[in-house]
Amino acid sequence: MLDRLSALEEEHRELEARIADPEIVADNTRFVEMSKRYAALGEIVALAQALRTRRDDVEVARELLTEADGGEKDDLRTEITEGEADIVRLEDELKILLLPKDPNDGRNVIVEIRGAEGGEEANLFARDLYEMYKSWASTRGWRFEMMGSQLSDLDGFNEVTFTVGGDEAWTRMKFEAGPHRVQRVPVTESQGRVHTSSATVTVLPEADEVDIEIDQNDLRFDTYRSSGAGGQHVNTTDSAVRVTHLPTGLVVSMQDEKSQLQNRERALKVLRSRLLQMEEEQRQAEASATRRDQTGGGGRSEKIRTYNYKENRVTDHRLGLTIHKLDRIVAGDLDEISDALVTDERTRQLSEAEGG
Repeated sequence: MLDRLSALEEEHRELEARIADPEIVADNTRFVEMSKRYAALGEIVALAQALRTRRDDVEVARELLTEADGGEKDDLRTEITEGEADIVRLEDELKILLLPKDPNDGRNVIVEIRGAEGGEEANLFARDLYEMYKSWASTRGWRFEMMGSQLSDLDGFNEVTFTVGGDEAWTRMKFEAGPHRVQRVPVTESQGRVHTSSATVTVLPEADEVDIEIDQNDLRFDTYRSSGAGGQHVNTTDSAVRVTHLPTGLVVSMQDEKSQLQNRERALKVLRSRLLQMEEEQRQAEASATRRDQTGGGGRSEKIRTYNYKENRVTDHRLGLTIHKLDRIVAGDLDEISDALVTDERTRQLSEAEGG
């Protein structure tokens, strides 16, 4: 690890000189890229320096201990014990920072939620998930923007699309992808029986135009009137847009904006992100299996998480983690589950890096 740290510290020094170069400053894309890398390396360099300092402190304390007596020995032993604990902590923090970075870290996130099995109750649950993520984004200071939605008869969501941006947005939101299951008495149930329904959550890294080049000849645009719950028209102009990517068959529809141009731009943003994900899946030799793994078939038996209202319980099945705070979680307090998922990923990565 020390050899790698030396190389990264050298890179940090080189970047410090390069980002002051007027030619680099004039090239905004390169300047931003280098600045991000410089900032990321800065955290590693600071920890590496702190680690060396604590190692030196412990070494000096051990040398002094051989000649000390009385109370001075006790003080030095305490200093050595505390220093060794600091060294272990700093080494662990460095190991995490040196793990391979997710290439999508730092990107904005596009989230799509759809009601799956359970009829109208599934659509109402899709709205609950949407409100949960909206509240979570607010508590974490993330940017949140609704992009498009299709209301159901009881004001649930047949489907809804939104974007999230900010520190750790992708790092945490990516774990929300998959089928979510709810167990509760639906508002449509007259006998008070508990039903099981599901909604699917798809999480995509937002693609920039430079990431994905789309040939305009590969696109077909259709316009139509926006419609509300039950299919009734709510707009007298053809402002809704449906874009089809002919080579892949991907279809994206947007209707929430009154402007056809705005709906078109939003649809293209989602389309680029879906195409970026497809490219990444192909590079990983997994084809479209990753996307199917995220959403599954939406079946009640497939799930990453279950929300049981009667028991005020949420269970994340990937971790085997159960929390009896459903009321707080659906209100946007997702950090406890999210922290556990992030820790689990890092633990597995560290194990793989160490050959475990």
